[in-house]
Amino acid sequence: MEESVLVACRAFRVALRSMALGVAASLFTALALPSVARSAPDDAPRAIAVIYPDIGEPYRTVFTTILQGIEDRARARVPSYAVGVASGTPELAAELRRRDIKAVVALGRNGLKLASGLDRQLDVVAGGVLSVPESEAQGISVHTLAPDPALLFSRLRMLVPQARRVIVVYDPRQNAWLIKLAQEAARTLGLELTALEAGDLKTAIRLYQDTLSAADPKRDVLWLPQDSTTVEESAVLPLVLKEAWDQNLVLFSSSVAHVKRGALFSLYPDNLELGRTLASWALSPPAGGGPAKGVQPLRDVLMAVNTRTANHLGINLRASSLRFNLVFPEP
Repeated sequence: MEESVLVACRAFRVALRSMALGVAASLFTALALPSVARSAPDDAPRAIAVIYPDIGEPYRTVFTTILQGIEDRARARVPSYAVGVASGTPELAAELRRRDIKAVVALGRNGLKLASGLDRQLDVVAGGVLSVPESEAQGISVHTLAPDPALLFSRLRMLVPQARRVIVVYDPRQNAWLIKLAQEAARTLGLELTALEAGDLKTAIRLYQDTLSAADPKRDVLWLPQDSTTVEESAVLPLVLKEAWDQNLVLFSSSVAHVKRGALFSLYPDNLELGRTLASWALSPPAGGGPAKGVQPLRDVLMAVNTRTANHLGINLRASSLRFNLVFPEP
């Protein structure tokens, strides 16, 4: 009897000790869990921010739509900062550090200029800029508003299958990088590219006059890039549009504004998709190589066409499988 009581007491003490150890283990786990939860998993998205110009309409809506695409891809609200010409870099840099931002999407020239002065540890992805010299794009991924020549030429082949040669006059200081892409795209699509360099307005006008007088409308087409030297709006553009119209020469452009004035077609930004693309590049982790550096053409595009020009050239737009998002003259 006495022995059985002793055995029972020992069993009771073992049970108490086990319970105490269990409670202590549970308490340790409960205390440890919050610190584990605070450490982000390796594949968690990086914190990103957007810098865009503090500018009025209609450009504000453009940047707002791009921001919407960025947030759509990020699946979260993204800190955004409207910057002016006189905005200070130190204050913005301090705010980005406070938020532990790892990558910045810079929109427009002002956004790119400000972002280029930030901490070099930040990945910078720029968009919404017409053109950037390659020297300014060192260490930055710059998505310009210049449509990818491969996309332009593929649309050209679908609309004008008889086209054999693309003629372009360009300023190498602005578009040498784009012409490299155009040469590659032309070879792939079985087109000949005649790229003529012009470093000033006088040279550009002379090249256009010589080229247009010798062009064959049955096989040649003229491409107007986004180039402030060779596609000057007041002197060059009216001359080229008139000569092309009179000669029944197909003329297409990298600027949607030229379609309204008589170019056959152009590609222009799909701002929502552009935002998603910029976000994807900003969110890519450094372990995967990080965002690619250098100047990139626009690949998120919509298409504009001029029906009056198409009719003049004898092109049946209804027979095309292409989708036209913007039509001139407006109905």
